[in-house]
Amino acid sequence: MTTAAPPFADALASPSAALVLDGGLSHQLESAGHDLGDALWSARLLVEDPEALVAAHLAFYEAGADVVTSAGYQATFEGFARRGIGRECAAGLLALSVDLVRRAARRAAAAGAGRPLWVAASAGPYGAMLADGSEYRGRYGIGTAALEAFHRPRLEVLAAAAPDVLALETVPDADEARALLRAVRGLGVPAWLSYTVSGDRTRAGQPLEEAFGLLADAEEVVAVGVNCCAPEDALRAVEVAARVTGKPVVVYPNSGERWDAAARGWRGRPAFSADLAEEWREAGARLIGGCCRVGPDTVAAVAERLRGRGPGRDQGAQG
Repeated sequence: MTTAAPPFADALASPSAALVLDGGLSHQLESAGHDLGDALWSARLLVEDPEALVAAHLAFYEAGADVVTSAGYQATFEGFARRGIGRECAAGLLALSVDLVRRAARRAAAAGAGRPLWVAASAGPYGAMLADGSEYRGRYGIGTAALEAFHRPRLEVLAAAAPDVLALETVPDADEARALLRAVRGLGVPAWLSYTVSGDRTRAGQPLEEAFGLLADAEEVVAVGVNCCAPEDALRAVEVAARVTGKPVVVYPNSGERWDAAARGWRGRPAFSADLAEEWREAGARLIGGCCRVGPDTVAAVAERLRGRGPGRDQGAQG
């Protein structure tokens, strides 16, 4: 956090909480002209242009986001190694991903953001490291112990960088969720875990009741929910997550446009709206934002709807 903001878990647990999350980092970077056609995706800029990441994070804070996530989704020891980056340097880049969000928060505070601002360290699923789309399928063919061994070293580095929360996001498979629950134990930093879903199941096909049931008693996990899914799939998932776990719910779906892999382009029209965000809050969501193709303008509309006023106005303690 930046200054006198309350601990993230305390802020999220308030019955009146409606924290605004950022949108799609890659969309914001591509809109600014950056080429992300690389297996490292947005994480390549940790190496090549860190200041571009600060600018993208700052755009979301300025739009009204209370919580901004780092460029850590595709940042892994294995992925960096394929680029010839050694383990020590890779650890430094992981820590840098958190620090860049913190820098953006300081700039937003200096510019007059009169509200608490939090930093979330993103950690994507195993499939994100493979860079072959398998984060939308799960069922990687490796066991829970191997998945825990993959996730734990990265989470240790991210936790040591002292973010306000670890964002365990776009998890396609309840089996990987089990591994993440083991990997996050004892790190001393709260976490949220969000599945990517299709209809009423995880991408790997497990019923949402079963998938969320795994998370109900996990002390380290302070919020559960969904991201990187169609907006129309979000409401049912929010309802199930709230009912099964009793925890605050996080929800940040995609814009609603569809990725055409053959044409390598987005098709269709956006379906994400601030009206949906209000429905999600009524169903139990306490942290609401967007994922792929959701930019600062949409985040600003969500912030205005949830707060009942413009995103730049004072909300209490300085962030």
